[in-house]
Amino acid sequence: MESSFESFLSQTASLIWSPVLFIIVGGGLFFLFYSGFIQYRYFFHAIKVLSGKYDDKNAPGQISSYKALATALASTVGIGNLSGVAAAIALGGPGALFWMWVTSFIGMSTNFFTSALASMYRGKDSNGQLQGGPMYVIREGLGKNWQPLAIFFSACCMVGALPIFQSNQLTQALIDMAFIPSGIKETFFSVGGFEVSIQKLSISVVVSLFCSLVIVGGIQRIGNWAGKLVPVMIVLHFVSVAFILFAKADRVPYYIGLIFTDAFSATSYHGTPFMGGVVGGLIMLGVRRSTFSNEAGIGTAPMALGAAKTTEPTREGLISMLSPVIDTLISCTLTALAILVTDVWKNPSLSGITLTSQAYAEGMPLGGQFILLLCTFTFAITALFSYSYYGRRGLAYLVGEERSKYYDYFYLVMIVVGAIVSMDAVLNVIDIAFALMAIPTMLSGFILAPKVMAEAKRYFAKMKETGDKG
Repeated sequence: MESSFESFLSQTASLIWSPVLFIIVGGGLFFLFYSGFIQYRYFFHAIKVLSGKYDDKNAPGQISSYKALATALASTVGIGNLSGVAAAIALGGPGALFWMWVTSFIGMSTNFFTSALASMYRGKDSNGQLQGGPMYVIREGLGKNWQPLAIFFSACCMVGALPIFQSNQLTQALIDMAFIPSGIKETFFSVGGFEVSIQKLSISVVVSLFCSLVIVGGIQRIGNWAGKLVPVMIVLHFVSVAFILFAKADRVPYYIGLIFTDAFSATSYHGTPFMGGVVGGLIMLGVRRSTFSNEAGIGTAPMALGAAKTTEPTREGLISMLSPVIDTLISCTLTALAILVTDVWKNPSLSGITLTSQAYAEGMPLGGQFILLLCTFTFAITALFSYSYYGRRGLAYLVGEERSKYYDYFYLVMIVVGAIVSMDAVLNVIDIAFALMAIPTMLSGFILAPKVMAEAKRYFAKMKETGDKG
């Protein structure tokens, strides 16, 4: 029964993603050419904005631009960067990474437009506090006649933000890298014919209790934690993979070349064909995994950036543009290279976090899995913090701030549920919700794109007039 349900979810995800694939990629290309690549010319200005050079503590909003991006990165640079990209390599081979890169580059432009809109069209919640996100962009920018679309996004967001994937992979990582090496065997008990792991259940309960200490503090506490943990986890990931690549330096050039050649031959792809061929299937795999990782076009980043203290929407768009760079072009690439150069991707029995774990064991025999365990824990925990904010914002839009607290309780329970369900089912549920969230996010972006460009041109012209070289 479980396998038939998983098959249904998989087929539904593929069916929904077929048109959404064109919306995200085609829409990203539209933003790219419509803007004339203008935002890419101000890439280094975005870094200066992120450094706090233009911060205004008295500007409307709740947290600094840095903490807003850190909150967004906490969810994007999550455990998916360790297990999601591993799943892509396991199914699609080295070529999957190339299409993740392409989607990420396009996603930079998408993030610029959608996050700028989140700052341009902020609305007040039931408590009178300014909030941002696609639902407010739709209501404030498109008008009340579009309210059903805002409601649709909020409802999908509540599902897409559920912690089931992060919890599932975190508990699996602890089993693989801590319990099994210590000789602790996984034990089960049966509930209605469903086998439940005692170890995973115990871990998830502890994680849920820990997360509750931060989640109840709202965006301010989440932003503070994210601002401190995100740099640490990115540096830890970078240094550990750099060690593996140095140890396997002779294989790096070969696999970098294979990434490009395999992208167009799909010789290592063994998934479902798309649009009549395996290359199409590989492209869809790369787009889905990249979108799941950096969330460009989904609408989560605009909710975080919409909370930033600013009077210049263009700055938040530029900062948001950095998210796919850090997430996919850097972090996911590091994980993929570690998996490729250690040759563990050729083992068909490995996937997800288990594949990444084996890569660390091969590349760093002494302490590799312990370091990966630290990375996994920090990646997962920070993502759990951020997603709780997104989901609560969805419910708050629907029923008001006072009753939105019930999402936190539901979220904490779902951390436990997510730990004991099948990973395939988990990925497909999130894929479906993310695909549906992309529709209102991208549609509102298309309609309001001229507003973003007008604001961007005003901002960049102002920079020139004041002699600000950025």
